[in-house]
Amino acid sequence: MTTAHDELSRKALAIHERLCAVYGCPIPYFHDFDPLSELISSLLSHRTRNADSGRAFKALRARYADWACLRDAPVSEVEETIQGVTWPEQKAPRLQAVLRAVTERHGRLSLDFLADMPAVEARAWLESIPGIGPKTSAAVLAFSNLRKPALPVDSHHHRVAQRTGLIPRSLSVGPSHAALAALLPPDWSAQQVYDNHEVMMLHGQRCCFFRNPACRRCAVLDLCPTGQGLVERLPNDVRPQGREGAGTSR
Repeated sequence: MTTAHDELSRKALAIHERLCAVYGCPIPYFHDFDPLSELISSLLSHRTRNADSGRAFKALRARYADWACLRDAPVSEVEETIQGVTWPEQKAPRLQAVLRAVTERHGRLSLDFLADMPAVEARAWLESIPGIGPKTSAAVLAFSNLRKPALPVDSHHHRVAQRTGLIPRSLSVGPSHAALAALLPPDWSAQQVYDNHEVMMLHGQRCCFFRNPACRRCAVLDLCPTGQGLVERLPNDVRPQGREGAGTSR
């Protein structure tokens, strides 16, 4: 008997395959940080453009010999160093508090031990620290050199998932991590899970915009009730004809 979950899983896989054809899977990992460095990078990136959080991360690396020096520095100095990210006055003390928590719970300032833990257990360990939520825990495992199968969900990924009906409109980003991960095949490799995040994110950035989504060239329009509703309101002479040219270039 086919369940609603089975139908959504098939739809998620169809969307994944279509978008992989558009954006070119497998997608190379964008960096190779150790997990502690990835944690710091992820905390800096919250509600901040990648270019700005990247500059702040490089500034921290230039100023401090290691992350223990960052942990123990005056908070005002850290806040000054990360100017350019959103809410540096909040992120500076949070960074230091998280680094202190890692040190206290593990006995030293390192997350390399997470390599020996299943992804579910590693995420639970990280999320037990105040200030680390599901997006950050997934990013640490998926984006760092641990390369574990964990699915981060950013705002673009979340928007595409809502519009295509993979998750309800009422489901916020935090709970959507578990809901969307549950739709993916359980035996997928870390690369496949990473590809899923990347293609959903890229589609949100390059086609499924927050305002005025480019539904007429969307590769998954026939799987997207939101896009179909928008297209139905267009004049006949500007509606897409079939799926020819539906993709978007990288």
